[in-house]
Amino acid sequence: MLIKNKKIAIVGGGPGGLTLAKLLQLKGVDVKVYERDIDKNARVQGSPLDLHDNSGLAALEKANLLDEFKKNYMPGADKTTITNEKAEIFFSDHETVQTEDFGHEHFRPEIDRGTLRRILIDSLQDDTILWNSHFLSMQKQNEGWLLQFKNETTSYADIVIAADGANSKIRPYITDIKSFYSGITMLEGNVYEADKSLPKISGILRGGKIMAFGNEKDILMGQKANNEIGFYASFKAEENWAAKSNLDFSDKSQLLEWFKTTYFDWSDIWYELFENVQTPFIPRPINCMPLNQTWETIANLTLVGDAAHVMPPFAGEGVNMAMLDALELSECLTTDKYNSIKEAIAVYEKTMQKRASLIAQESLENGEKMHSKNALTTMISFFGGDHHG
Repeated sequence: MLIKNKKIAIVGGGPGGLTLAKLLQLKGVDVKVYERDIDKNARVQGSPLDLHDNSGLAALEKANLLDEFKKNYMPGADKTTITNEKAEIFFSDHETVQTEDFGHEHFRPEIDRGTLRRILIDSLQDDTILWNSHFLSMQKQNEGWLLQFKNETTSYADIVIAADGANSKIRPYITDIKSFYSGITMLEGNVYEADKSLPKISGILRGGKIMAFGNEKDILMGQKANNEIGFYASFKAEENWAAKSNLDFSDKSQLLEWFKTTYFDWSDIWYELFENVQTPFIPRPINCMPLNQTWETIANLTLVGDAAHVMPPFAGEGVNMAMLDALELSECLTTDKYNSIKEAIAVYEKTMQKRASLIAQESLENGEKMHSKNALTTMISFFGGDHHG
């Protein structure tokens, strides 16, 4: 095996990095994960994830974690309701009987982000993750890299894999290609004890997802574990909207006023979200990597997930792509097919770049459709047609 007796450092403990660590450990590889969170109890933000058969679920199966996933996923959380801005329902698949159909390409079971992270963390050997490791920089040393962290520790690795997300600190060591702004910004909020605090919305949500479309703006939300709901107000805006808006994202009443003005003809049902949110809101400008990106492969450094190919969330593929990256990279590094680690990384990168480019294109197109004048009709025909699943 090419990486026998090599020390591998994965920077970033999201689903991509943790999946990769597990897959490498199963092959007996010496791997460490460096994660900036203080410990494993850090609250995980973000909406639930739906995993797909040929990517996220395939990676979990290879990691021997599919049974654990089946015990922990949220049946029914993939049920979708589509409304207009007045919260009038135009599509719902809640009455469609869905059989638990693992192995079927259109079965996309949902899991809470925090739960998936826990499953992956618990599957790793005890000392795999070094918490409170906020990556600062690295220098070449011998055949590998010396990594430096904010807590003043350093660590040597023969191979470094960046899994540190959209604002990756390691990516610039590989390429200076930067992501571009898609034109869409999402404002993320979370509501706890949602059944009590959001009676009207919970009645429409029914433990699944809501997609609301009106006047080129959206509200997207999903049921999370522990009776939490995560939601996003999604709209077209200039790139530095958050800074220019002068909004205090910790001030509920200010944000409710912003919503009333910006989403001016939306029903007051949606006000529940802003009145009961856990502040602060998180503004998220949605970026995408150029679709034609390539770089010169480096023999001891590569990347997975958003660090490699951040893309809009409108195809539901972000985490699935990251986990598929982990699966494909682990296979390339542990097979005897290639003559060198550099060749193995190059094969992985070429496939990953091509695959990510197609999905990113789809995500950009979906983002345009979802924020267009006729978004409601487009999305109803999409979900009501053959694509549903």
